Amino acid sequence: MLAWIVALAAVIVAIWSTARTHQARKDAYGALARVELTERQARAAEARTLALTEEIRQLARKRIPAAATALSHRAAPVPGLREAADIEGDAARLLTLAVEAARTAVLEERVRVDAAARSAMRGTSAKIQSLLNQSQHLLQELQHEYDDPRILQLDFRNELALRRTQATAVLCDAWPGLARQNSSLMEVVLGAQSRVAGYERVKVANHLRQERLALVARVSEPLAIALAELLANATAYSHPDTEVPVTVQQTPGRGAMIIVDDAGIGMDDDALKRARALLSGPSEVLLTELGDPPRTGFAVVGRLIERYGFSCHIESSPYGGMRAMLRVPAHLLTVIDDDRTLSVLVPEPVRARPAGSEDPGSPAPATDPAETAVPAADAPVDEGAARPGELPTRRRRTRRTGLAQAAPAEPQTAEAPPLRTPEQAGAAWSALQKGTVSGREAAPAPPEQVPSASPSDDQGEDET
Repeated sequence: MLAWIVALAAVIVAIWSTARTHQARKDAYGALARVELTERQARAAEARTLALTEEIRQLARKRIPAAATALSHRAAPVPGLREAADIEGDAARLLTLAVEAARTAVLEERVRVDAAARSAMRGTSAKIQSLLNQSQHLLQELQHEYDDPRILQLDFRNELALRRTQATAVLCDAWPGLARQNSSLMEVVLGAQSRVAGYERVKVANHLRQERLALVARVSEPLAIALAELLANATAYSHPDTEVPVTVQQTPGRGAMIIVDDAGIGMDDDALKRARALLSGPSEVLLTELGDPPRTGFAVVGRLIERYGFSCHIESSPYGGMRAMLRVPAHLLTVIDDDRTLSVLVPEPVRARPAGSEDPGSPAPATDPAETAVPAADAPVDEGAARPGELPTRRRRTRRTGLAQAAPAEPQTAEAPPLRTPEQAGAAWSALQKGTVSGREAAPAPPEQVPSASPSDDQGEDET
């Protein structure tokens, strides 16, 4: 009996010892697994910490600077997270928020600095513009006192500086600095042409149906500034040997249009898209977005468009370069009074007339006043007496007949005389009028001794 008890106890002890050994081994395996898990977690945490550190480093060195650059260059790429799989949850969200916060802070600071720069440039431009206007008045006085072509060159360079100052002022939200009355549309176009360095290359064609079509006072100077900027772009980005055609025409029921073409280098798609965005009249254009050196032409035109109500569209030109179409709506147009004299430099309107048309009601081609002063020898004329303060006129009594009418006009081979300034033309006409008046004040000859009409006495009395 005792042996059985001892044997049972030995079995129990063996079983218990085996169970303890198994449990110990199990606990050892569990501890080892926990150690390995802890090590893996530590390594993962270390990897995440390292990835987060690298992301923060990239945030400071690349992402924030790239986000600031993208504010000026919209096509510039902004890098994202380098290790997107290791940066999850709040860490990734906070890094993205850091980039957006930096972008907002940079933009707000740029707006503040830009506003301060605008204010400083606005005040400086006003002072420079005032001085240039004073210089212009002094130069005009010198032109009347001295016959020196260098004064004209100095006046032209002063005009170029004044245009650049006006453009800067407009870009800084200042008014153009010059008030006008209702001005002829063609005279405004010629005024814009005179403000461009390559003015001699600009060829203006007048296709207006209403010769005295004019701009209302408040948009006369702004439109001149906008057109001068478009002409400056056309002359600057085209070959010096090419012309810059400018066409002025009326649009049925929609006002007028000024078309500027050039045979320049053109624009790529990105530049054209940017130009159209500026010409659409954005509410605000930052100076820092205009490049270095800044290209302000389209930005100035866009500011004027947004403020005064006309519009501009740019596209490819059939001449190979670009075409700018400046549209003036009907409510910005008027007609000036007949008693106002247009500039002698305004080109005559181009009238559409079929070839070989003999309709007397169709408008005749424009002729030079100097050519109408001496008629053909075979044309009977009626010499009209001049009214007080006016030049004498000649009125044709009968139409030309015979060979003179059938023979085609011979082409003129002589070179056209050089254009005269308005002052020179006015002085010539004034001298002619004074000579005519002094001749009439002399004692008249007896009726039987009055010679017949000849080219030398075109300013005489009516022939009876």
